[in-house]
Amino acid sequence: MAQLAPTERAVLLERFRHYLRDQHLPVTRQRDLVAEIVFLSEDHLSVDEIERRIRTRGERVGTATVYRTLDVLVQSGLVRAHDFGQGFKRYEPMPAPSVHEHLICERCGSVTEFRNEQLERMLHLIADEQSFHHRRHRVEVYGLCPACRQLDLESI
Repeated sequence: MAQLAPTERAVLLERFRHYLRDQHLPVTRQRDLVAEIVFLSEDHLSVDEIERRIRTRGERVGTATVYRTLDVLVQSGLVRAHDFGQGFKRYEPMPAPSVHEHLICERCGSVTEFRNEQLERMLHLIADEQSFHHRRHRVEVYGLCPACRQLDLESI
């Protein structure tokens, strides 16, 4: 996942504030901080990672506030939550509708995004063959990332 440009982050933050006002929810420093952390990240962050980055900035935000803010960010459509089967969710900013899939390392937990036009076409063809109306999909591939594979080779 590429890091968002500063202007994209600013636009997302302003869209989040606008969403909060539209929903008659308070715009607070803590909510802004959680949103900024997610919008600044190049990774798919967990709640623990978000809290760690908040503490690194010398700030304090309660765990319940982090969870509630993430729920609102997901409801707003500005952030997507993923469950990669690790026992917790990971979050990524969604500056625009985006179609991409994920490679998840079962050892280190790294997540790599990829796009593949052939895969996209194939999924639509499969749905058509089954007379199924395709609206959306999610592809997650589990295995070992290059770094973990290299560690296996070095231990032989």
